[in-house]
Amino acid sequence: MKAATISELKQELTNCTPTQITELCLRLARFKKENKELLTYLLFETHDTVTYIQSVKKEMDEQFAGINKSNAYFIKKTLRKIIRMINKYTRYSSLAAVEAELLIYFCHQMKDMDIATSSNQVLSNIYQAQLKRINKAISTMHEDLQYDYLREIKTL
Repeated sequence: MKAATISELKQELTNCTPTQITELCLRLARFKKENKELLTYLLFETHDTVTYIQSVKKEMDEQFAGINKSNAYFIKKTLRKIIRMINKYTRYSSLAAVEAELLIYFCHQMKDMDIATSSNQVLSNIYQAQLKRINKAISTMHEDLQYDYLREIKTL
């Protein structure tokens, strides 16, 4: 089965009644966890980004607390898992400020973990890649916000 284009889907959705759209959304949410999470974000959390960021930070704290520090391999694996989670949640919001704030928090947590990133090249690369992503996200923001976030980056 070939998937329809976005414009075709949009055209078809404009022809649907509100009850049909509700049924389609609920059916879509039943099939994948990500669809349900996105729908939850759009319905309940779009209006309050501060609370959304706090909830994601709390989830990040839980994952950082569960890191197995016995081996650099396990640390790397868990850090990449956290980054995948951050990527998913920033895709939901599609706001540069949310991405920058979550990545800055990730870098702070990574520094507070007391892992020698300088001795391990992979961990150092993960950290540097996140700093690049932060700078890229900040470059798209308003100048006042850029200044605030750049000050925060300097502490890293």
